[in-house]
Amino acid sequence: MRDKTHMEFVEKWADYVKKNSDWKKIHSEFINSQIKLHKDFIKRLLKEKDGKEKIIKVYNIKNVNGYKWLFK
Repeated sequence: MRDKTHMEFVEKWADYVKKNSDWKKIHSEFINSQIKLHKDFIKRLLKEKDGKEKIIKVYNIKNVNGYKWLFK
């Protein structure tokens, strides 16, 4: 069972969803911003020395050939 604070958050989110019809737009904006932050991070990391190797190690990439964008 998760802790009390997690359940409180879930209950607050459910209440928010019930009361705000625009919750999907807000949620989508949040998710999209997270994806953009991740892509920007990868771009910055690729510019660093050994950036490609760091990405391969951090993401535990085994099939490097499947990630051709790493070698552009």
